[in-house]
Amino acid sequence: MRLSLRIAILVAFIVLLLDIPSVLAGSDYYGVLGVDRSATKRQIKKAYKELSKKYHPDKNPGDKDAEAKFVELAQAYEVLADDEKRRIYDQYGEEGLKGGGHQQFHNPFDIFAQFAGFGGGFGFGHQHAQQRKGPEVAMNLEVTLEELFLGTTIEVEINKQIICPTCRGLGAKRAEDVVKCTACNGAGIRIVRQMLGPGMYQQMQTTCDACGGRGKLVKSKCPACEGNKVKRGSHQLTVTIERGMYDGQRIVMDREADESPDMTPGDLIFTLSTLPHPTFTRKGDNLYVKEVITLKEALLGFEKKLKHLDGNEITIRREGITQPGFVQTIKGQGMPTHEFPSERGFLYVEYGVVLPEKLTEAQISQISKLFDS
Repeated sequence: MRLSLRIAILVAFIVLLLDIPSVLAGSDYYGVLGVDRSATKRQIKKAYKELSKKYHPDKNPGDKDAEAKFVELAQAYEVLADDEKRRIYDQYGEEGLKGGGHQQFHNPFDIFAQFAGFGGGFGFGHQHAQQRKGPEVAMNLEVTLEELFLGTTIEVEINKQIICPTCRGLGAKRAEDVVKCTACNGAGIRIVRQMLGPGMYQQMQTTCDACGGRGKLVKSKCPACEGNKVKRGSHQLTVTIERGMYDGQRIVMDREADESPDMTPGDLIFTLSTLPHPTFTRKGDNLYVKEVITLKEALLGFEKKLKHLDGNEITIRREGITQPGFVQTIKGQGMPTHEFPSERGFLYVEYGVVLPEKLTEAQISQISKLFDS
């Protein structure tokens, strides 16, 4: 994007921020992203990713409506992807965000860069506060050799811990039901004095036993999660199997492990496990197959059709004598090379010869004459 165009868009963005009450009053952030109010974080992220690419100024040069839509998408995502902002927005709308100082939007290019892999620039970047990350979860994913050859997407349903969709991780029936702990004054810790002897005391810091170190107390629990802030729930994921991936290769689904309001979800890691194939064996980028031929074919040559992993038939042929155990090398008919799928490994065909169980008198006589000559 030209520098002048980026500056113009950022100026327009700043103008929008200054005029938020009139421009975005009553904005339906769910409608902007085209998702349900019950949408998961993954669905919100997916919707923003697709729409922001569609309306990005690079793809719509000179289109003012697309520029405005790009900014609006970033603002909607910034609210709905944040648990606290989303909870306030769901309960009080935009007025609640304004009142709590939560309607301070960031540069839309910085938000887009989180997905696109390049920086927003112009000094408007921001850094999110560091948060503890939850543990990784490892799962085995069985795939066929055909799926690794062709590439595919697999729908996987997992059961994991999710933030309660009713209270958005608050744990309370209403926002007003969360109050500051009076025992620790909201600090989550208490200072206690222990007497060691006459006139001698030791001060110790300990976790507040009244609030469990949270600094807040819940007056009435959320009925959906019983105040636990989280629930167990079924979650659908789409895993992309790229052409040429290997057995044992790991696919990392960023932040798709158990959710918690107190930490960033860990990564969900799928390890590929290839199911045995009835015809082909794989070693690296090469494929191996065993082909059985008759004695006549071993002596005189042959031409055969072999059905490949993509369903296409390839022709294998031999002229003259083929010894039992002979391995024929066919270039470019192996597995696609991962990350360079236009390149293929070798196909190795090992031949085995089936001998007849018995010969007729006439056949014995003819063969004897052939070898005597």
